[in-house]
Amino acid sequence: MIKSSLNEHDRTVSVIIPYYNGSKYIERSVQSVLDQTVKPNELLVIDDGSIQEESDFLNIIAKKMGFAVLRKENGGQGSARNFGVAHTKSKFICFLDQDDFFLPNHIKQLMDAVEWQDPKFGWVYGDLCEADEEGNIVQTNVVVRSTKDSHPKTSILTMLRYDMYVLPSASLISRRAFEDVGGFDPQFTGYEDDDFFLRLFRKGWTNYYLPKAVTVWCINNNSTSFSIKMSRSRLRYVKKICDNFDEVSGYGHRYIRDCLVPRFMGTFIKEARQAVKKPKTPQQIKMFEHRDEIISLLDQFIDVISQKTRLRGPIRRKLKRAVLKIKIERTIKKIFLKY
Repeated sequence: MIKSSLNEHDRTVSVIIPYYNGSKYIERSVQSVLDQTVKPNELLVIDDGSIQEESDFLNIIAKKMGFAVLRKENGGQGSARNFGVAHTKSKFICFLDQDDFFLPNHIKQLMDAVEWQDPKFGWVYGDLCEADEEGNIVQTNVVVRSTKDSHPKTSILTMLRYDMYVLPSASLISRRAFEDVGGFDPQFTGYEDDDFFLRLFRKGWTNYYLPKAVTVWCINNNSTSFSIKMSRSRLRYVKKICDNFDEVSGYGHRYIRDCLVPRFMGTFIKEARQAVKKPKTPQQIKMFEHRDEIISLLDQFIDVISQKTRLRGPIRRKLKRAVLKIKIERTIKKIFLKY
């Protein structure tokens, strides 16, 4: 049973950092928590099955900096976050990715933005600074600049149509809300954030937006952007949406045709096209190694979508042409180029 309002005197906060072979970054992320103007009541780092050398390093740093570590078998970032929440007690939760870091007023600003009289308060989130791998700022107000949706979130249609730009590392989440939806879905290794906040929204937990950067989001431009785990998880996310949404909304819009198709179709096609090209870059090599699976993911995406909705003529023709071209190119290279 939901109480009429939050207890304004209970401002306890847990910070949970999932860790996986992150020795290069973990000191910076932890230090940003220790440097908060409002200190967390609990700080817990979850070692999500790192190799022994990385685990040993984390334990040394934990003793030096004074934070707790719990280790579990590798299960992905969502699984590690859930594990951390289960081992903390504070009424509010902040997550931090190991390669990102909080700005000094992260906890204070988000806590000050809590709507205490809202009995269904779910979460409040702030904007982000984008930085390079070393933490040098590239741009501020990333959320405002990047998203096509408005903030805070008010519509399922736009939450499905666009990337949400609601990052756990920039959010303060009510434990009641987190536990009500069961935390993050561990099947995802990508899109787990969108899935989580979408489920919070659908259960009636309210959200608030703070138009100030509270976190620094670090982008490693030296790594390849392709990950087969992300591609697999994208398809799982599409399947879950198709399973949980009726196609036609109450306002005449079609969730699958008008939201998922324009959002994801181009990405599946682009990856499949790239995967059949002769690889030259590290990213292309990774995609080439998984070329058959990537093409299969495109096929599965089309099957899942087609079972749920009737695509418009131009979209249907574009998909058919793209798939035919990709498969012809793949067949030719198998026959003549031996790869």
